[in-house]
Amino acid sequence: MTALSPPRRENRLLLVVRDWRGLASLGYLVLVAVLALLAPLVTAHEPNAQNFDAVLAPAGTPGYLLGADDLGRDVLSRLVHGARASMLASFLAVGVALLIGVPLGLAAGYLGGVVDSAVMRVVDTLLSFPAIILAIAITAALQPSLVNSMISVGIVFAPSVARLMRAQVLAVKEETYVEAARSFGSRGRHLVLRHLVPNSVQPVLVQSGLLLAHALIAEASLSFLGLGVQPPDPSWGSMLARAYTFLYQAPLQMLVPGLAIAATALAYNVLGDVAQRALDPRRNH
Repeated sequence: MTALSPPRRENRLLLVVRDWRGLASLGYLVLVAVLALLAPLVTAHEPNAQNFDAVLAPAGTPGYLLGADDLGRDVLSRLVHGARASMLASFLAVGVALLIGVPLGLAAGYLGGVVDSAVMRVVDTLLSFPAIILAIAITAALQPSLVNSMISVGIVFAPSVARLMRAQVLAVKEETYVEAARSFGSRGRHLVLRHLVPNSVQPVLVQSGLLLAHALIAEASLSFLGLGVQPPDPSWGSMLARAYTFLYQAPLQMLVPGLAIAATALAYNVLGDVAQRALDPRRNH
């Protein structure tokens, strides 16, 4: 009996393309990214341009498709420009989490002993704090801004990445092919980069898709509290915070960024789920 071979790369890509959920999610995210990059060209107003004749204008007002906020700023323009900050923030946070968590988890799993114990005690300590409270504390210490808030979110996410990476390394380094590589003299960096990392990192990459959704919501939460994007720059979270004051007078202004956050977070989650199926080594078709 022959062992099942891992799925070829082209088969994995086909799994993503053939799954309508993954294709729809990817298409949505690409559309949002393109609109964000081309925001100055596709919007009718500057995001911070004020028109006091259009204060709290309802949706459908000429020149203001989704209405205007309490300062007369076009909601649609701020929504499109805010997509840039919100999406960049989520990728920044996940990038920081991977940059910290992957090396720590790799070191803990590969070296073991005192290193493993020390790393996991730090990880357990950080995981004992409520995530949003820890992110608020770190952001306050670094001074409120979009970059600092996402660095704090990345630090909060890093322990879960480190724990997952450690578990994968512990499992992979006991595999037969790793033992065979050791018997042929593979040691240190060659063993880690050639065998451990490539075969351990796939679940971490899948987890990254899920963390993007959490990072997007975290950015919205911190901006809602005034610790993320600073006025007058737009982001979906800051739009929510501004619209909350006028919820009863103009409810659509809170609904629009809320739906954008929910749809984008859902797209990230769906892509993570599809990627998990595509990268599952037990699938060969």
